[in-house]
Amino acid sequence: CSHPLNFESELEETGALGVKRAARRKLQHELGIDPEEVPLDELHYLTRIHYKSENVPRDGKWGEHEIDYILFIQRDVKVNANSNEVKDHRYVNQQQLRQLVEDSQKKKTDTLITPWFALIVDSFLFKWWQNLDNLQSQTDQETIHKML
Repeated sequence: CSHPLNFESELEETGALGVKRAARRKLQHELGIDPEEVPLDELHYLTRIHYKSENVPRDGKWGEHEIDYILFIQRDVKVNANSNEVKDHRYVNQQQLRQLVEDSQKKKTDTLITPWFALIVDSFLFKWWQNLDNLQSQTDQETIHKML
């Protein structure tokens, strides 16, 4: 999720350039990924989702209601996660991801998965994963998928 700010550079709509710049800023802030490792021309804008959750995290004190741009990139990057933003990260294969999300949703584990990510996994991610060599075929920039 890119969380564009009200800066001219992050409001540029042509080619979703502003959103891509915001995504690089957030990757650096949350995961410590140097923006130079994430070339703007390699970020693929796939689609948008309209998402709402009243229970983020599971304590019920917070919520989210937003439209998120979904961007993909395939790169080897150095991750230095910000502990104020990310509790843990790991690389997983498709089966491991299915199990991780399922266990989190059924509260079989202490691992927390954000509600928006679980929705994307359930609705889109594996189809996209199967088409990593042809992400253009998965692009739907006109639709805002309602996931409320």
